[in-house]
Amino acid sequence: MSSSATPRERLLEAAGDLFYRDGVHIGVDALCKAAGVSKKSMYQLFRSKDELIAESLASRGPSFQATLQPGPDDRSPRERILEVFERQDNLVADGNYLGCPYVATSVELKDPEHPGSVVARHFKQQLTDFFHRELVKAGAEDPGMLAIQLTIAFDGASVRAVVRAQSLGGIGVLTAGALLDAAGVRAGELAGHLN
Repeated sequence: MSSSATPRERLLEAAGDLFYRDGVHIGVDALCKAAGVSKKSMYQLFRSKDELIAESLASRGPSFQATLQPGPDDRSPRERILEVFERQDNLVADGNYLGCPYVATSVELKDPEHPGSVVARHFKQQLTDFFHRELVKAGAEDPGMLAIQLTIAFDGASVRAVVRAQSLGGIGVLTAGALLDAAGVRAGELAGHLN
């Protein structure tokens, strides 16, 4: 963390790290100590710990998505979708992966209306939307359903990596590939035509 970071930035950074590592129920005292900010300052910057949970998730969302989703390129939709699972595999293999932060937060909060759950749902939907856009480009018959199935495969692989405490060994890629095969989404397909 930069020494020039504001108290707000320090709180968001510390919250993001601690919530991911230790869970969202970590105490305010530990958060403030890690950020080097007083509790009084924290409550001046955030109305509640719930708001801090939501904002810390939102502040990390774009970088987490960029880590998983490929930018614009000329590869087929199938290749781009499978790359998400390859990137997940690499994250797990790096040894610091504690699961999808959005799934973990939602499961821990258990309240779908909690501000953190709302933010988590927003970012999980963005992954499903990415899959959907690619499937539409590929001419998939039911891109909405297949996008949900791919998201479930992603989340299942994420949970397996955490529960088993071991690398995925390509299981997410294989599962996603099987779903795409079953839907007829082949390599080199774009808008339902073979290149």
